[in-house]
Amino acid sequence: MTQVKFKHSHRLPTQEGMDVVPAARLVANIEQVVRGQHAAVELLAIAVLAGGHVLIEDAPGTGKTTLAQSVARTVGGVFQRIQATADLMPSDITGSSVWDPSRREFSFIPGPVFADVLLVDELNRMPPRTQSALLEVMAERMVTVDGVRHPVPPTFFLVATQNPLEQHGTYPLPEGQLDRFAVRLHLRPLTAVDEFTVVREQLTGPTVDTLEAVIDPAGLNRLRDTVHAVFLAEPVLEYAVKLTRSTRADQRIRAGAGSRAAIALARCAQARAVLHGREYVTPEDVAELAVPVLAHRIVPAVATPAETLIGELVKAHPVPVPA
Repeated sequence: MTQVKFKHSHRLPTQEGMDVVPAARLVANIEQVVRGQHAAVELLAIAVLAGGHVLIEDAPGTGKTTLAQSVARTVGGVFQRIQATADLMPSDITGSSVWDPSRREFSFIPGPVFADVLLVDELNRMPPRTQSALLEVMAERMVTVDGVRHPVPPTFFLVATQNPLEQHGTYPLPEGQLDRFAVRLHLRPLTAVDEFTVVREQLTGPTVDTLEAVIDPAGLNRLRDTVHAVFLAEPVLEYAVKLTRSTRADQRIRAGAGSRAAIALARCAQARAVLHGREYVTPEDVAELAVPVLAHRIVPAVATPAETLIGELVKAHPVPVPA
């Protein structure tokens, strides 16, 4: 692997210092009930700080919903939960206009999407038409009903869980919807010790219901402003863009990641820097996040898993290092 030298500044151009304590508290609070999944918890916190949405993919019973509920309770604000089913309609998510006899006009009744944190459990059990109801709000934080656009809270983010597609009664998510998730993460198998701890605590100890918020929506907005101000050197940004573009040039990949993916990779790298107490992004931030940010956005043309392909592209590209 070759390296490219560069110079970077450690100083924020628009902000003095950084309050990273609330960022660290996000991870610590979630880990009170989510044991043995530090990497997944950190990825989830990174996506939240970056203002992105998260897709948690794994088999049933592995803790996906617990992880999603934990981050919702940790952030605070208005929390809504949707259990996806095959008969769920788009209006069940967005809301609908209802006739008001007293006013003799239609009134808009907001759906559960009007929340600071929305948990959609088993997203791929929704039929495609209902899945599409989430596209606009994930991209624009707006919902259009009967031709009228309604804004959701500015801190809105979606945490969705998904079962593997070979499970009974699931519908594959379209590429356009997958592209709107900043991060896709998987939960690693628990060690025997961690699994014993999880079972014991679920029987007698702390659960998701005991978690208290460590930050409110206003505080989350301030943290996101901090993330936006993190210094990102041009060579490091070029590295993120080149990694993304390389997915479109590799013959093993039928459909590569687009510009939205490059933006998400750079923004998540800034969030990772904040979580690790730094005022600048390193190439390692980009490399560490390449798989969870890019893998779900590509369509392999070979039998090799997407995660493996992205990992090989990371190894093949020059990493910029400080001069």
